[in-house]
Amino acid sequence: MSLSLVLSLSIAAAVPAEAFRCDLDAPSRPAATPALPSDSALVTLYEGGETWERFLARARARRALWLRNAELGGLPADALATARALPGRWRLLVVAVDACSDSVNTIPFVAQLVAAAPGLEMRIISPDAGRDVMAGRRTPDRRPATPTVVVLDEAGVEAGCWIERPAALQALAMEARAGGGTSAFAATKQSWYDGDAGASTVREIVAILERAAAGARGCDAPGGPAGQ
Repeated sequence: MSLSLVLSLSIAAAVPAEAFRCDLDAPSRPAATPALPSDSALVTLYEGGETWERFLARARARRALWLRNAELGGLPADALATARALPGRWRLLVVAVDACSDSVNTIPFVAQLVAAAPGLEMRIISPDAGRDVMAGRRTPDRRPATPTVVVLDEAGVEAGCWIERPAALQALAMEARAGGGTSAFAATKQSWYDGDAGASTVREIVAILERAAAGARGCDAPGGPAGQ
């Protein structure tokens, strides 16, 4: 058995199945969606957020997996080249929590992208601080969830968002939920993430940034929640 497989199994065994839940306790289809925070409120949240380095230093739940993913290399070369060529400056406001399996398997790779592209910056806030951010930007099956990534342009205007997990994995999750197979999905989700190694997350976020730079703004643009 390889060392990487041993590590993956030990990480999964250390986390109870119920800890894979990363969405807020809320009805699946609320009567009304709360008003979105204004652009100025998003900027305020961003300015009060943590740097990636600070967040990683404080992460305790799933710490071994946070550190492992933070150290993995191999960002997709095509996405990295596109990100480095983006005009202007872009800020990523991230709602994440260390205990969330989707956060730990996506945000370390987003952090690597930000570190490698000079026009990108990132700050992280907790689900408590970002509750309205999440509630106004939901998964395709209408759940507020971590991680939620909001793209702000250099003027502080929202330009797009990315919710919870890559599109291919989200489709598998929704299929499992519809068929009552959520336990089986939870048991195999980490293997999917390990095989993908952040590539899908990075490509999807870079695609949102590229569209935003071309003028396609907002979470209702292709690549927002409805398109995941």
